[in-house]
This record gives sequence, C-alpha cells and structure tokens, in this order.
Amino acid sequence: MIVSEYKKTNEALEKLSEVEFEVTQNDATEPPFRNKFWDHKEEGLYVDIVSGEPLFSSQEKFDSGCGWPSFFDTLAKENVIEKKDESHGMVRTEVRSKYGDSHIGHVFNDGPRDKTGLRYCINSASLRFIPLKDMEEEGYGEYIKFVKKS
Repeated sequence: MIVSEYKKTNEALEKLSEVEFEVTQNDATEPPFRNKFWDHKEEGLYVDIVSGEPLFSSQEKFDSGCGWPSFFDTLAKENVIEKKDESHGMVRTEVRSKYGDSHIGHVFNDGPRDKTGLRYCINSASLRFIPLKDMEEEGYGEYIKFVKKS
C-alpha cells in the first residue's frame, strides 16, 4: 500500500461505531477483557481502523494478562507516534497512529524482557485486523513476511 493512501477521511470516521470513535478521536479507553482482540490469536496484521496504516503484527502479540491486546513491538515504527500523557493523575506514554492521528493506547516498560521489554497496550477499538490469508488481496502483501511464521 502506498503511504499517501494512509489518511484520516470523513468517510472512515462516519463508519466508526460509537466506541471506536470515542477511543480513536476522543482518547477514550475501552473496558479490559470486553474487547475484540484481547484474546485474539489468528495470524495477521493489525492496522489503524481509521487510516489503514499498518501498526502491529500477530508475531509481536503476547498475553500480558491486562485485558487489552498487547504487543512487544510495532510493525512499522514510523507509523506510531509517542506522546507524553499526564491525564488521570498519571504520567504515561500515549501511542497514536501517524497518519490517522488515532489514539491507539499506551506503551509501558513492563513487556517481555527477552524481546524489547515494551508492552504496547492497545485498544481493540482502534484496530482493524486483516487475516494473513487476506493480506495480499487487501494491499498489504509486502507485510506477509512479518506475519507468517517461518
């Protein structure tokens, strides 16, 4: 997919559910253990629900026990922006998608030590999952090598 195709459009925003809109546009957080991808194990690609930009691979996903999808790394670092978040009386690092400017979650330093040591704690409502078998057809063929188990 060509980078210029990754953008936030009114059409994409209009397709969002109320929860998806609140999470991505108003920095909300969905409930733990009651979201689409917290326990999802299928091979594939997780993209921004608004812009379609690739964010995470199923190969970086792990069970952190927190109730949200957790990843130890991003697929395309250039598509994930980190910002200081001092909301709710805490100091955290927010992660947003670059082109969609969607709030996707937060990153913490308590991830797997044998990997990156990071835990990207992500809202399912900010993601669209593309199964491995559909990646080529949906224009994400170049990312198959990062998803497919060797």
